[in-house]
Amino acid sequence: MNLIEKSKKYLWLPFTQMKDYDENPLIIESGEGIKVKDIDGNEYYDGFSSVWLNVHGHRKKELDDAIRAQLDKIAHSTLLGMTNVPATELAEKLVKIAPKPLSRVFYSDSGAEAVEIAIKMAFQYWKNIGFPQKQKFITLKNGYHGDTIGAVSVGAVDIFHKVYGPLMFESYKVPVPYVYRHPSGDAEICRDESLEILENLLKEKHEEIAGLTVESMVQGAGGMIVMPKGYLSRVRELCDKYNVLLIIDEVATGFGRTGKMFACEHENVFPDLMTAGKKITGGYLPIAVTFTTEKIYKAFYDDYTKLKTFFHGHSYTGNQLGCAVALANLKLFEQNQIVQQVSEKANYIKELFEKELSVLPHVGDIRQLGFMSGIELVRDKKTKEPFPFEQRVGYKTTLKMRELGMLTRPTGDVIVFMPPLVSSREDLKEMIHIMKRAIEIVTTEEANLLVTT
Repeated sequence: MNLIEKSKKYLWLPFTQMKDYDENPLIIESGEGIKVKDIDGNEYYDGFSSVWLNVHGHRKKELDDAIRAQLDKIAHSTLLGMTNVPATELAEKLVKIAPKPLSRVFYSDSGAEAVEIAIKMAFQYWKNIGFPQKQKFITLKNGYHGDTIGAVSVGAVDIFHKVYGPLMFESYKVPVPYVYRHPSGDAEICRDESLEILENLLKEKHEEIAGLTVESMVQGAGGMIVMPKGYLSRVRELCDKYNVLLIIDEVATGFGRTGKMFACEHENVFPDLMTAGKKITGGYLPIAVTFTTEKIYKAFYDDYTKLKTFFHGHSYTGNQLGCAVALANLKLFEQNQIVQQVSEKANYIKELFEKELSVLPHVGDIRQLGFMSGIELVRDKKTKEPFPFEQRVGYKTTLKMRELGMLTRPTGDVIVFMPPLVSSREDLKEMIHIMKRAIEIVTTEEANLLVTT
């Protein structure tokens, strides 16, 4: 039995209809720079940074060396009731680069867990300070915060979450300002309508609301929806006005992806709790964090008998190998001015999008912030009519991209483009050329199929 046969027989892959995998299997064997290679020797651009993770490319010497050096000391010891050297040093570094007044770091293993922690912290915070009635949460429609039950409960992507409805706690959902799909097509009108709905809900329900969860500036898995200017800062103001904690999810957007270290810096927004992960280790190991303020931290600080302790943790919380490579990653951020590079090269990506993709007849909208982009494919550009769901045009386009030498995953019919942050201009040009060719081939075929049927 070869590896492909073994993968089909024994594995169950995440976010994957295994019938699709059986028809189009792929096993990655190695990587170098911003490319990966499969077991047959085929090479692909990593056009989605191995699900939005990779920063410096694969097999980055400084990151490899950091892990090896830590292995010579210890691979893991618990963080329950004690700490370790790299976890302590990393916490200090993270607080220094985080938006103020975030001052405390709680480690976990994934973005979903980081969100789960933030939700539990917000819930218990109000209980600890004498407001136990504040138990509900607000989230945005189309929002995605991970797949644990708490994270799903503050998520609102029906295709992912609806089936688990009976398991979830109830949260309030308000519209996201999705400008492309708004009847007016006007960013300010769309933004203000969304904010009005949010404020009306807060006026009525703020006494029972503990927190509001929001992806920072860009909704990722819900369709790469970029929020209009002024939206996030106004959400911050409304949370202050109605005494609700603002939980900002920077798992996808944090660590340079949008041209700022954290995306909330685009609007000078300071969260009460903030989650981050993915690129924290440069895409090497599973470390995530939940930041919070000293005010929230102190609400849990008391004699043990008062039962204000935050009873949460995981076996590999603050793992030394992960924290060591995260420290090396942050060092590279500073040395190579990664955030500045992203900000500058994002303009080049925008130019290429306008020149190469916006003119295509089935590209309805292109949404971009930094190195975080979504290209929405539609059947009719003028009316914005989507392709039928069952045609799976986005999925077929990414399969064609794979055939042409680049990997990514769509969100519906939105093609995700999130390359490693060190991608050169030449690499970006080639990746966008592959994307263009795949879109042209697939959308033409699928549009013609609709006409003939």
